[in-house]
Amino acid sequence: MKVVALGVHILDVLARPVAEIPDGQGSQLVEQIKITAAGAAGGTAVTLAKLGAQVHSVGAIGADNAGRMLTMMLEDYGISCEHLVRKPELQTSATVLPIRPNGDRPAFHVIGATAGFTVDDVPLDLIAGATHLHFGAPEFLGGEVAAKILAHARANGVTTSADILAEGNPGLLEWIAPALPHLDYLLPNDEQVLGFTGADTLLDGCRALLERGVGCVAATAGADGAVVVEAGTHITVPAYPVDVVDTTGCGDAFSAGFVRGVGLGMTAAEAAEFGCAAAAQVATGLGSDHGDFDLESLRKFVATEAAGAR
Repeated sequence: MKVVALGVHILDVLARPVAEIPDGQGSQLVEQIKITAAGAAGGTAVTLAKLGAQVHSVGAIGADNAGRMLTMMLEDYGISCEHLVRKPELQTSATVLPIRPNGDRPAFHVIGATAGFTVDDVPLDLIAGATHLHFGAPEFLGGEVAAKILAHARANGVTTSADILAEGNPGLLEWIAPALPHLDYLLPNDEQVLGFTGADTLLDGCRALLERGVGCVAATAGADGAVVVEAGTHITVPAYPVDVVDTTGCGDAFSAGFVRGVGLGMTAAEAAEFGCAAAAQVATGLGSDHGDFDLESLRKFVATEAAGAR
């Protein structure tokens, strides 16, 4: 399976546990500080690579040490970074995350080079030769541009998916709306779905997105798992019970597990279960790259949990 992970690539700096930010120039000791490759495309790329996909990262980074570090960490997983373009005038997108003892994750973020990524940076030939195009945060290019890229992919027989980085609101939905009819799968979270549509329930919100032309909506809902909605049918997939340390990257891990499942011929419901399993691995440690798992071990995890009827 050859996947192009197109969109937002971020360098995350995480510390845990952080109960509060010290006043003035105060300091406090923490148990862990970690730097990871992350973002709606970058974090998804890492988990996809763990699951045995051939992954190509496409996006923008700065010509700085953060960009070099981000590239090195992606390449350590075997991800091709040939199409991560350098934007010398901008810093690499980065986030500082003080993780609270309960796993919550407030964030300080610099958009940086992500804002400089344009349609001219998109390698259309690479996409045409892929199995799957996963668009991480199409809102940064806008719906019209994203629609052209996604339409190009589908015209070449490439399966398409996307998730959203920004918070959901009706204005953002209209901004990305032209891209929706070109998506086989949309992978938002529950807050985004409800914010986009104003629906009273997640199921109604997902159905409203289907009416915009999306083939299938698989929406994550934290500890409640995921809801998969296709024309005329829906199913709820429960989350796996794990001891949560940090939820950073869980949505990206779900996307990766889902995309890999689709590539393996799973139904949307089975792919969502695989996505929930990947997210469960990531949630048990710090950062979006947490978890020493691969395709075979994740399959065993799913089979074991199914036998125990979680």
